[in-house]
Amino acid sequence: MRLLSFAAALLLTSACAHQQVSVTTPTTPPASGSVSGTDTPAPTSANTVDPVSRYVPESDTTARPQWLKARIAAVLAERKRNPITRILRYQYEGKTVYYQSAPCCDQYSQVFDTKGKLICQPDGGITGKGDGKCPDFEKNKSNEKVVWQDPR
Repeated sequence: MRLLSFAAALLLTSACAHQQVSVTTPTTPPASGSVSGTDTPAPTSANTVDPVSRYVPESDTTARPQWLKARIAAVLAERKRNPITRILRYQYEGKTVYYQSAPCCDQYSQVFDTKGKLICQPDGGITGKGDGKCPDFEKNKSNEKVVWQDPR
């Protein structure tokens, strides 16, 4: 195993050795005040680490069921997720449903009825197509309302 790791590192090193790449990060603006040649001015704004916009849409707080308040409290008790958690309300198959976005990657988003019972997981998972119990959700959902979005 150790020999394999060494061989892989050696191969990587030799494959990349012919390229000479120099990366620098500016910390001060150029002396002349203008950019020319290879000079790059220092950044003028704060770095952005959160790809989600700072705009938080107004949430519909009317008549949040107790089970939904508990789900929101559970999300807030955890560390901030990226992407942030959003809960939306839709009409689907003639009923009001709540959609909770997936915490990340191959995890499932969830759709609940008004009592908090899980109906389906319309997207996510390895295939990205959810659990298959509501394959038409994306096409047939309507009347989107943001119920809650993690404000952190």
